[in-house]
Amino acid sequence: MAKQSKRFKALADRQGVEAVPLADAVETLKTFDTTKFDQTVEIHMRLGIDPKQADQIVRGSLVLPHGIGRAQRVIVFAKGEMVAAAEEAGADEVGQEELATKIKGGWTDFDTCIAAPDMMGLVGPLGRVLGPRGLMPSPRAGTVTPDVARVVREYKAGKVEFRNDAGGNVHAVVGKMSFDVQQLTENVQAFIDHIVNLKPMTLKGTYVRGISVCGTMSPGIRIAA
Repeated sequence: MAKQSKRFKALADRQGVEAVPLADAVETLKTFDTTKFDQTVEIHMRLGIDPKQADQIVRGSLVLPHGIGRAQRVIVFAKGEMVAAAEEAGADEVGQEELATKIKGGWTDFDTCIAAPDMMGLVGPLGRVLGPRGLMPSPRAGTVTPDVARVVREYKAGKVEFRNDAGGNVHAVVGKMSFDVQQLTENVQAFIDHIVNLKPMTLKGTYVRGISVCGTMSPGIRIAA
């Protein structure tokens, strides 16, 4: 376990252990903004799903009301008229074989990879590089699409992807410490509502078992569900 700094321990002592309403959690989190850089704010949700059951996987994407506070680097696999459309929508790089070769060589300096359906024959073999990094395009996440321009615009506007991990937890970026309380609160609430709406039909028992928010260099604060 990494050694905690005096600053982190002091903040942890201040946070308390009880779950609190979302607005109170965000206000407390804002008081932890004592670093020299703009911390990323994350949400962590512990779900009562069985990750080994295919019908209980919780994954998807959504556009947060206030974005995530940074421009996402988006690449696109497309050809024909879609190339110009993707570039006009703000894609950082659009390509085919040359782009695939670049990625096979280990280049992953981007946040999102989008592909037109007719490009998956080229993109499929890249799963060995993209998969472990969570960058592989998929229809379920909406990153394999015939409307690449629309999806590029969504990610540039602050769309986030998520997928439960092996422990049944979901994690996502929901903004920056520089956001005001209302912006962070609305982003977090939008994410929670979206996850709640994705409750698997086959799930028995409690779905949401715990929620917390934290900054890059700050302890987590539990939110009352």
